[in-house]
Amino acid sequence: MDAPDSCQTAAQRFQNVVVMRHGDRIDNFEPLWVSQAARPWDPPLVQAGKDRAFCTGTKLRSDLGFQINRVFVSPFIRCVETAVQVVTALSASEHPTLSKYESDQPLPVDPSKLKVSIEYGLCEMLNKEAIRGDLAPKDGQRWGFNIPELEALFPAGTVDQTVERVYKELPQWGESVTGARARYAEVILALADKYPTENLLLVTHGEGVGSSISLFLEGATVYEVNYCAYSELRRPVFDKDQPTTAGKFEVVKNLRQTGLSYSLEIAETGDLSLPSE
Repeated sequence: MDAPDSCQTAAQRFQNVVVMRHGDRIDNFEPLWVSQAARPWDPPLVQAGKDRAFCTGTKLRSDLGFQINRVFVSPFIRCVETAVQVVTALSASEHPTLSKYESDQPLPVDPSKLKVSIEYGLCEMLNKEAIRGDLAPKDGQRWGFNIPELEALFPAGTVDQTVERVYKELPQWGESVTGARARYAEVILALADKYPTENLLLVTHGEGVGSSISLFLEGATVYEVNYCAYSELRRPVFDKDQPTTAGKFEVVKNLRQTGLSYSLEIAETGDLSLPSE
């Protein structure tokens, strides 16, 4: 990446975690897609969603001020396709532009710049609030994610298949909204603690991005997460002790510029879940 890596400062450094929602999903633009789909619970992106994801990747590359070292992604295809575009932009051998992306020739990438892995714990909320209608697999188990096929979508050399997942399998169908939020919080912290000297990008779903704000910004209520919106978290890490120790995460408060809307007023009543996405 082009910007200096803030994780390289001696003594005290900062670990950065970016939590990002996927791009524009097809069933929000083509209503008939669901009736014809073999996997109606797993909509891919429309082309505009892929374009948005690539452009967001170029923005992250130029604006963050630090290098993304690892990417973790939900196994749902809309998240994988989003991550493919973002990873391409972040790992491109030369500074990416939309015109180069739209050309017939694939962008050359440098796979040494980052590594990507699929993490079950970043998946969609597995409940009827998120999986619309009666679209989930009937037994709530056979989601049919083919991990090798999903990994093959990423630029050559960027997938790290040695990473041990936080969630070894998908959560059980019927988890509560509160339970899903707790899961997202658990995974964010677990991945950060597992790689304390690396900057992470987590590509997930709207509720996951919202949870990353409410977890670390006291009194925050997130009420809108646009496609490819992202939060930015930061915490100090210290090398004086072994193993590496870390402080508390804080939210970098430029959220309205990254596609998020939130309030710092604590709601007294009502369900604060985001609309199904």
